Amino acid sequence: MAPRIAVVGATGVVGRAILGILEEREFPIDELRCLASSRSAGQAQLQFRGRWYPVGLADAEAFAGCDLALFSAGASTARALAPAAVAAGCRVVDNSSAFRQDPDIPLVVPEVNGARLDAGPSIVANPNCSTIQLTVALAPLHRAFGLRRLHLATYQAASGAGRALVEALRTQSREMADGRPPVAVAYPHPLAGNVVPGGWRAEGDATEEEVKIVAETRRILGLPDLLIGCTTVRVPVAVGHAEAVWAAFERLVTPEEARAVLESAPGVQVVDDLEEDLYPTPLAAAGTDPVYVGRIRADLGEPGALSLFIVADNLRKGAALNAVQIAERLMGIPAVSLTPRARTRPFL
Repeated sequence: MAPRIAVVGATGVVGRAILGILEEREFPIDELRCLASSRSAGQAQLQFRGRWYPVGLADAEAFAGCDLALFSAGASTARALAPAAVAAGCRVVDNSSAFRQDPDIPLVVPEVNGARLDAGPSIVANPNCSTIQLTVALAPLHRAFGLRRLHLATYQAASGAGRALVEALRTQSREMADGRPPVAVAYPHPLAGNVVPGGWRAEGDATEEEVKIVAETRRILGLPDLLIGCTTVRVPVAVGHAEAVWAAFERLVTPEEARAVLESAPGVQVVDDLEEDLYPTPLAAAGTDPVYVGRIRADLGEPGALSLFIVADNLRKGAALNAVQIAERLMGIPAVSLTPRARTRPFL
């Protein structure tokens, strides 16, 4: 039988993306429950496969009879409700940070460490959006050459902070076009016409996002002592995270060798011809599934190291798509190819 599924946080940006991707990938569903907090429960309906579904309240009783729950409602909700879902016989894929560093709960990117799902865990943690695309691109290079040191700077889209910042960016862009100063809303500084190396909670001299990327990358790649330097930056883009990456390996690596490895890597699309102005951009990546890699070149600061530019749709592969891929493997459902296809409208 097809599974009975609950989507928790169904009215949010990522929740809506999960529903869209379940529909696109023809995920078999016997029963769908769209769940949210009391702010939305009973007040909204969501369309799925041509019919409208009422939004119910996400509480401990909502999972009775469910086989799978896809959570995208924040860490506090996940900590409160995921154990109740498991107690009801439901497997959980959680998109929050609640379980990402729990050693008993797998943190999974299917292309990288999907074998961790074969034991049928009750709860699976979905990684941070920036970590997912980073590890999809780096894992095949690590397997081939042995990653030993990593530096990166992120260029993260407004949608990574939720719909409110996307709307603020649109409003600020109109304000600037009208000759008015943009007003900071939903973020410490205006985002339009700006780049902001902050906006996440501080953890010492680092941001919470930087700490997450370092810890999660080490865990997913199985490299607990990997040297990583990271700076996270929010940029005036609606959808699509980008990363400038410098990577050093156990042996000298040429760009040609790296490009050959990446061209055969699952989930990766190489876009790399500088003379023809071909390289990944967030605008081109929005609404698509692959992790795009370009600007593959020798790092002039260290012989044998590489510089890369990595881009992906942060709402799709960076969140909802990765969660659905995990669900497919958990439930024994054949996966859909991630080869490039027609763009879809970004889930905003």
